Amino acid sequence: MITGIKGTRFRRAAAVAVTTGAVLAAGAFGAAPAGAVTTPTIAAKGGYVMNNGTAKTLYTKAADTKRSTGSTTKIMTAKVVLSQSNLNLDSKVTIQKAYSDYIVANTASSAHLIVGDKVTVRQLLYGLMLPSGCDAAYALADKYGSGSTRAARVKSFIGKMNSTAKSLGMTNTKFDSFDGIGNGSNYSTPRDLTKLASSAMKNSTFKTVVKTKSYTAKTVTKTGSTRTMGAWTNTNGLLSSYSGTIGVKTGSGPEAKYCLVFAATRGGKTVIGTVLASTSIPARESDAKKLMSYAFAK
Repeated sequence: MITGIKGTRFRRAAAVAVTTGAVLAAGAFGAAPAGAVTTPTIAAKGGYVMNNGTAKTLYTKAADTKRSTGSTTKIMTAKVVLSQSNLNLDSKVTIQKAYSDYIVANTASSAHLIVGDKVTVRQLLYGLMLPSGCDAAYALADKYGSGSTRAARVKSFIGKMNSTAKSLGMTNTKFDSFDGIGNGSNYSTPRDLTKLASSAMKNSTFKTVVKTKSYTAKTVTKTGSTRTMGAWTNTNGLLSSYSGTIGVKTGSGPEAKYCLVFAATRGGKTVIGTVLASTSIPARESDAKKLMSYAFAK
Protein backbone atom coordinates (compact mmCIF):
# COMPACT_ATOMS: atom_id res chain seq x y z
CA MET A 1 0.00 0.00 0.00
CA ILE A 2 1.28 3.47 -0.86
CA THR A 3 0.99 6.04 1.96
CA GLY A 4 2.03 9.58 2.85
CA ILE A 5 3.07 12.41 0.57
CA LYS A 6 4.50 10.15 -2.10
CA GLY A 7 1.21 8.28 -2.29
CA THR A 8 -0.75 11.51 -2.62
CA ARG A 9 1.51 12.66 -5.44
CA PHE A 10 1.06 9.34 -7.19
CA ARG A 11 -2.73 9.51 -6.98
CA ARG A 12 -2.75 13.08 -8.35
CA ALA A 13 -0.49 12.09 -11.21
CA ALA A 14 -2.69 9.12 -11.99
CA ALA A 15 -5.81 11.29 -11.96
CA VAL A 16 -4.20 13.76 -14.38
CA ALA A 17 -3.18 10.91 -16.64
CA VAL A 18 -6.72 9.48 -16.66
CA THR A 19 -8.26 12.91 -17.33
CA THR A 20 -5.81 13.64 -20.13
CA GLY A 21 -6.50 10.26 -21.65
CA ALA A 22 -10.22 10.88 -21.57
CA VAL A 23 -9.79 14.24 -23.32
CA LEU A 24 -7.57 12.70 -25.99
CA ALA A 25 -10.02 9.87 -26.49
CA ALA A 26 -12.90 12.33 -26.86
CA GLY A 27 -10.85 14.26 -29.41
CA ALA A 28 -10.17 11.07 -31.33
CA PHE A 29 -13.91 10.50 -31.65
CA GLY A 30 -14.57 14.02 -32.93
CA ALA A 31 -16.10 15.66 -29.88
CA ALA A 32 -16.09 19.43 -30.40
CA PRO A 33 -14.89 21.77 -27.66
CA ALA A 34 -17.64 23.35 -25.58
CA GLY A 35 -19.31 26.18 -27.51
CA ALA A 36 -17.74 25.30 -30.86
CA VAL A 37 -19.93 25.09 -33.97
CA THR A 38 -18.98 22.61 -36.66
CA THR A 39 -18.77 24.12 -40.14
CA PRO A 40 -21.36 22.31 -42.30
CA THR A 41 -20.68 20.37 -45.47
CA ILE A 42 -23.06 21.18 -48.33
CA ALA A 43 -23.80 19.51 -51.66
CA ALA A 44 -23.92 22.84 -53.52
CA LYS A 45 -20.81 23.94 -55.40
CA GLY A 46 -21.13 27.46 -54.05
CA GLY A 47 -22.54 28.98 -50.90
CA TYR A 48 -22.56 32.16 -48.84
CA VAL A 49 -24.33 33.34 -45.69
CA MET A 50 -24.23 36.63 -43.84
CA ASN A 51 -25.84 38.36 -40.89
CA ASN A 52 -28.38 40.60 -42.62
CA GLY A 53 -28.21 43.22 -39.90
CA THR A 54 -24.43 43.65 -39.81
CA ALA A 55 -23.48 42.28 -43.27
CA LYS A 56 -20.90 40.11 -41.47
CA THR A 57 -19.88 37.04 -43.48
CA LEU A 58 -20.70 33.81 -41.63
CA TYR A 59 -19.94 31.15 -44.26
CA THR A 60 -18.32 30.94 -47.68
CA LYS A 61 -17.76 28.23 -50.27
CA ALA A 62 -16.64 29.40 -53.71
CA ALA A 63 -18.63 32.52 -52.85
CA ASP A 64 -17.19 34.58 -55.69
CA THR A 65 -17.21 31.93 -58.41
CA LYS A 66 -19.51 32.88 -61.30
CA ARG A 67 -22.28 30.39 -62.01
CA SER A 68 -25.59 30.18 -63.82
CA THR A 69 -28.35 31.37 -61.49
CA GLY A 70 -31.57 29.95 -62.93
CA SER A 71 -34.71 31.66 -61.69
CA THR A 72 -32.98 33.33 -58.75
CA THR A 73 -32.49 35.94 -61.51
CA LYS A 74 -36.12 36.91 -60.89
CA ILE A 75 -35.12 38.59 -57.62
CA MET A 76 -33.54 41.27 -59.80
CA THR A 77 -36.58 41.32 -62.11
CA ALA A 78 -38.77 42.11 -59.11
CA LYS A 79 -36.32 44.66 -57.71
CA VAL A 80 -36.19 46.59 -60.98
CA VAL A 81 -39.99 46.71 -61.15
CA LEU A 82 -40.31 47.80 -57.52
CA SER A 83 -37.69 50.50 -58.07
CA GLN A 84 -39.75 52.27 -60.74
CA SER A 85 -40.69 55.84 -59.90
CA ASN A 86 -44.40 56.41 -59.26
CA LEU A 87 -45.04 52.66 -59.35
CA ASN A 88 -48.72 51.71 -59.30
CA LEU A 89 -49.04 48.09 -58.18
CA ASP A 90 -52.69 48.07 -59.21
CA SER A 91 -52.11 49.12 -62.81
CA LYS A 92 -53.16 46.42 -65.26
CA VAL A 93 -51.13 44.58 -67.88
CA THR A 94 -52.86 42.78 -70.75
CA ILE A 95 -51.37 39.31 -71.25
CA GLN A 96 -50.02 38.87 -74.78
CA LYS A 97 -49.74 35.70 -76.86
CA ALA A 98 -45.99 36.31 -77.06
CA TYR A 99 -45.69 35.52 -73.35
CA SER A 100 -47.39 32.14 -73.60
CA ASP A 101 -45.51 31.33 -76.83
CA TYR A 102 -42.27 32.01 -74.97
CA ILE A 103 -43.25 29.53 -72.24
CA VAL A 104 -43.98 26.82 -74.81
CA ALA A 105 -40.82 27.46 -76.83
CA ASN A 106 -38.58 27.26 -73.75
CA THR A 107 -40.51 24.65 -71.73
CA ALA A 108 -40.35 27.29 -69.02
CA SER A 109 -41.92 27.50 -65.57
CA SER A 110 -45.23 29.27 -65.80
CA ALA A 111 -47.84 31.20 -63.85
CA HIS A 112 -50.35 29.98 -66.48
CA LEU A 113 -51.40 33.49 -67.41
CA ILE A 114 -54.20 33.57 -69.97
CA VAL A 115 -53.92 35.63 -73.15
CA GLY A 116 -56.22 38.64 -73.07
CA ASP A 117 -56.57 38.75 -69.28
CA LYS A 118 -55.80 42.01 -67.51
CA VAL A 119 -53.51 41.28 -64.58
CA THR A 120 -52.26 43.81 -62.03
CA VAL A 121 -48.57 44.45 -61.48
CA ARG A 122 -48.97 43.22 -57.92
CA GLN A 123 -50.45 39.95 -59.19
CA LEU A 124 -47.64 39.60 -61.71
CA LEU A 125 -45.09 39.92 -58.90
CA TYR A 126 -46.76 37.03 -57.09
CA GLY A 127 -46.84 35.05 -60.35
CA LEU A 128 -43.16 35.84 -60.82
CA MET A 129 -41.91 34.89 -57.36
CA LEU A 130 -44.19 32.04 -56.20
CA PRO A 131 -44.61 29.63 -59.16
CA SER A 132 -41.59 31.30 -60.81
CA GLY A 133 -43.61 32.29 -63.85
CA CYS A 134 -41.45 33.20 -66.83
CA ASP A 135 -44.60 34.52 -68.49
CA ALA A 136 -45.02 36.95 -65.57
CA ALA A 137 -41.36 37.96 -65.94
CA TYR A 138 -41.86 38.61 -69.67
CA ALA A 139 -44.98 40.70 -68.99
CA LEU A 140 -43.14 42.84 -66.44
CA ALA A 141 -40.09 43.32 -68.66
CA ASP A 142 -42.37 44.32 -71.54
CA LYS A 143 -44.21 46.86 -69.37
CA TYR A 144 -41.23 48.45 -67.63
CA GLY A 145 -38.68 48.47 -70.44
CA SER A 146 -38.47 51.42 -72.84
CA GLY A 147 -38.86 51.28 -76.60
CA SER A 148 -41.31 51.12 -79.47
CA THR A 149 -41.04 47.34 -79.93
CA ARG A 150 -41.30 44.45 -77.49
CA ALA A 151 -37.74 43.39 -78.26
CA ALA A 152 -36.48 46.89 -77.53
CA ARG A 153 -38.40 47.06 -74.27
CA VAL A 154 -37.03 43.70 -73.11
CA LYS A 155 -33.49 44.77 -73.99
CA SER A 156 -34.02 48.00 -72.08
CA PHE A 157 -35.34 46.17 -69.03
CA ILE A 158 -32.34 43.82 -68.95
CA GLY A 159 -30.17 46.92 -69.17
CA LYS A 160 -31.87 48.21 -66.03
CA MET A 161 -31.14 44.88 -64.33
CA ASN A 162 -27.45 45.24 -65.10
CA SER A 163 -27.24 48.89 -64.07
CA THR A 164 -28.93 47.99 -60.78
CA ALA A 165 -26.43 45.18 -60.24
CA LYS A 166 -23.60 47.63 -60.80
CA SER A 167 -25.08 50.12 -58.34
CA LEU A 168 -25.27 47.37 -55.70
CA GLY A 169 -21.62 46.45 -56.18
CA MET A 170 -22.43 43.07 -57.74
CA THR A 171 -19.10 42.96 -59.55
CA ASN A 172 -19.32 39.30 -60.60
CA THR A 173 -22.83 39.42 -62.06
CA LYS A 174 -24.30 39.82 -65.53
CA PHE A 175 -27.86 39.39 -66.72
CA ASP A 176 -28.84 38.64 -70.30
CA SER A 177 -32.43 37.58 -69.60
CA PHE A 178 -35.37 38.74 -67.50
CA ASP A 179 -36.01 35.32 -65.99
CA GLY A 180 -32.79 33.29 -65.82
CA ILE A 181 -33.24 31.43 -69.10
CA GLY A 182 -29.87 32.75 -70.19
CA ASN A 183 -28.55 33.38 -73.64
CA GLY A 184 -25.01 32.33 -72.79
CA SER A 185 -24.10 35.15 -70.45
CA ASN A 186 -26.37 35.11 -67.40
CA TYR A 187 -24.38 34.56 -64.22
CA SER A 188 -23.77 35.66 -60.65
CA THR A 189 -22.17 34.41 -57.43
CA PRO A 190 -23.46 33.38 -54.01
CA ARG A 191 -22.08 36.59 -52.49
CA ASP A 192 -23.60 38.84 -55.17
CA LEU A 193 -27.03 37.19 -55.05
CA THR A 194 -27.08 37.46 -51.26
CA LYS A 195 -26.24 41.15 -51.58
CA LEU A 196 -29.10 41.53 -54.07
CA ALA A 197 -31.58 39.68 -51.88
CA SER A 198 -30.61 41.73 -48.83
CA SER A 199 -31.32 44.91 -50.77
CA ALA A 200 -34.58 43.59 -52.21
CA MET A 201 -35.83 42.55 -48.77
CA LYS A 202 -35.79 46.21 -47.69
CA ASN A 203 -38.85 46.70 -49.91
CA SER A 204 -42.03 45.88 -48.00
CA THR A 205 -43.90 44.58 -51.06
CA PHE A 206 -41.06 42.27 -52.04
CA LYS A 207 -40.76 41.01 -48.47
CA THR A 208 -44.51 40.30 -48.31
CA VAL A 209 -44.53 38.47 -51.65
CA VAL A 210 -41.58 36.15 -51.02
CA LYS A 211 -42.80 34.93 -47.64
CA THR A 212 -46.26 34.07 -49.02
CA LYS A 213 -46.88 30.32 -49.32
CA SER A 214 -49.80 30.56 -51.76
CA TYR A 215 -51.76 33.27 -53.56
CA THR A 216 -54.92 33.36 -55.64
CA ALA A 217 -55.38 36.12 -58.21
CA LYS A 218 -58.67 37.44 -59.57
CA THR A 219 -58.10 38.79 -63.06
CA VAL A 220 -60.27 40.56 -65.59
CA THR A 221 -60.84 38.65 -68.84
CA LYS A 222 -60.91 40.23 -72.29
CA THR A 223 -64.73 40.14 -72.17
CA GLY A 224 -64.74 42.09 -68.89
CA SER A 225 -65.73 39.26 -66.59
CA THR A 226 -63.72 38.18 -63.55
CA ARG A 227 -61.62 35.02 -63.55
CA THR A 228 -60.16 33.40 -60.43
CA MET A 229 -56.76 31.96 -61.20
CA GLY A 230 -55.74 28.70 -59.56
CA ALA A 231 -53.67 29.24 -56.43
CA TRP A 232 -49.99 29.89 -57.04
CA THR A 233 -47.83 27.89 -54.64
CA ASN A 234 -44.41 29.11 -53.57
CA THR A 235 -41.62 26.85 -54.83
CA ASN A 236 -39.58 27.65 -51.70
CA GLY A 237 -40.15 24.62 -49.48
CA LEU A 238 -38.28 26.22 -46.59
CA LEU A 239 -41.36 28.32 -45.83
CA SER A 240 -43.05 25.16 -44.57
CA SER A 241 -40.06 23.23 -43.26
CA TYR A 242 -37.71 25.68 -41.51
CA SER A 243 -38.99 27.83 -38.67
CA GLY A 244 -38.42 31.53 -39.18
CA THR A 245 -38.02 31.43 -42.97
CA ILE A 246 -39.01 34.71 -44.65
CA GLY A 247 -37.97 34.05 -48.28
CA VAL A 248 -36.49 34.22 -50.85
CA LYS A 249 -36.32 32.45 -54.25
CA THR A 250 -35.57 29.11 -55.88
CA GLY A 251 -33.87 28.50 -59.20
CA SER A 252 -32.97 25.55 -61.39
CA GLY A 253 -31.87 24.63 -64.86
CA PRO A 254 -29.62 22.29 -66.87
CA GLU A 255 -26.59 24.50 -66.24
CA ALA A 256 -27.64 26.11 -62.96
CA LYS A 257 -28.58 22.77 -61.34
CA TYR A 258 -30.49 23.59 -58.14
CA CYS A 259 -30.20 27.03 -56.52
CA LEU A 260 -31.78 28.73 -53.53
CA VAL A 261 -31.54 32.20 -52.08
CA PHE A 262 -32.83 32.02 -48.52
CA ALA A 263 -33.48 34.13 -45.44
CA ALA A 264 -34.78 33.49 -41.94
CA THR A 265 -35.27 35.39 -38.70
CA ARG A 266 -34.89 33.87 -35.24
CA GLY A 267 -34.52 35.65 -31.94
CA GLY A 268 -34.36 39.03 -33.63
CA LYS A 269 -31.46 37.96 -35.86
CA THR A 270 -31.86 37.63 -39.62
CA VAL A 271 -29.48 35.56 -41.73
CA ILE A 272 -29.52 35.57 -45.51
CA GLY A 273 -27.62 33.53 -48.04
CA THR A 274 -27.39 31.59 -51.28
CA VAL A 275 -26.50 28.13 -52.51
CA LEU A 276 -25.76 27.58 -56.20
CA ALA A 277 -25.44 24.34 -58.17
CA SER A 278 -26.74 21.93 -55.57
CA THR A 279 -27.66 18.41 -56.63
CA SER A 280 -31.46 18.29 -56.17
CA ILE A 281 -34.41 20.13 -54.68
CA PRO A 282 -34.12 18.27 -51.33
CA ALA A 283 -30.34 18.85 -51.34
CA ARG A 284 -30.61 22.61 -51.88
CA GLU A 285 -33.12 22.85 -49.04
CA SER A 286 -30.93 20.71 -46.79
CA ASP A 287 -27.93 22.89 -47.69
CA ALA A 288 -29.85 26.04 -46.81
CA LYS A 289 -31.08 24.62 -43.49
CA LYS A 290 -27.55 23.60 -42.51
CA LEU A 291 -26.18 27.03 -43.35
CA MET A 292 -28.92 28.93 -41.55
CA SER A 293 -28.66 26.78 -38.43
CA TYR A 294 -24.90 27.23 -38.48
CA ALA A 295 -25.27 30.99 -38.90
CA PHE A 296 -27.74 31.26 -36.04
CA ALA A 297 -25.44 29.23 -33.80
CA LYS A 298 -22.41 31.44 -34.46
